[in-house]
Amino acid sequence: MAPRANWKGFLRLSLVTCPVALYPATSESEKVSFNQLNRKTGHRIKYAKVDADTGEEVANEDIVKGYKVDTDTYIEVTKDELENVALESTRTIEIDEFVDRSEIDPRYLIRPYYLVPDGKVGHDAFAVIRETIREMNKVAIGRVVLTNREHIIALDPLDKGLMGTLLRYPYEVRSEKEYFDEIQDVKVTKDMLDLARHIVNQKAGHFEPDRFEDQYETALVDLINAKRAGKPITAKERPRGENVVDLMDALRKSIGAEPGKGSKPAKKPRKVASGQKEMLMPIAGKKPKEAAAKKPAAKPQRKSA
Repeated sequence: MAPRANWKGFLRLSLVTCPVALYPATSESEKVSFNQLNRKTGHRIKYAKVDADTGEEVANEDIVKGYKVDTDTYIEVTKDELENVALESTRTIEIDEFVDRSEIDPRYLIRPYYLVPDGKVGHDAFAVIRETIREMNKVAIGRVVLTNREHIIALDPLDKGLMGTLLRYPYEVRSEKEYFDEIQDVKVTKDMLDLARHIVNQKAGHFEPDRFEDQYETALVDLINAKRAGKPITAKERPRGENVVDLMDALRKSIGAEPGKGSKPAKKPRKVASGQKEMLMPIAGKKPKEAAAKKPAAKPQRKSA
């Protein structure tokens, strides 16, 4: 089942308009997440919104946004006032210009969305806009309002739909000079480059996301399963970085350490069809369905390492 649309409105290219919906293209809901607990009781920690001066809890309907002017002075802004900041991009993505993909600095990319026709009407207009962008091999730039903020959005054809990527504003991107100015100018010899190129060629491959494994997520799952099964938890030795004394010698040793073409291929990571959280279910040989069917105790017991 597809998630709910983050935004609904219209996509417009000059006089061509169609209703569209914007959906998140990524999700982190499958990642392991933790709750904060009271160490003494094992109960969850509850957060309350309280008045900073009186210490009394404040109901949600009595909370308004405020902009801090100085230490104790705020300008209050109500929800209605924010909604009255009428921007056309609140309901319409107007395509302002078309640019080459190569011109978009990767630092400006924030997150991707899927843009699809909303409802049964407008598919023809949507297809015209999509295929025009595809045919011209360009990226369409427009504006959209999400969570009360206007964002720049780059639209790119993707299969039958459009992928919209939110872009940062220039003031959100820090200058690299703040960090790179102190990097020393080092002359790299041809011999070093040749050895490094050889290592790169040995490691050359293709971008295959299915082969990626979130090793930290897997380690978290193993830790939780081990604690649920009552197994002892032992700390693993952390990898240590070696000081490079002779760079040429390190490069030569790297070539010898890398597997050649005839070596055994790397083991592919295990896959889980319905998200990594299902890995939490089986313990000590239990099947996922059996573990899911077992009802939790009335009061959860906490286990510590």
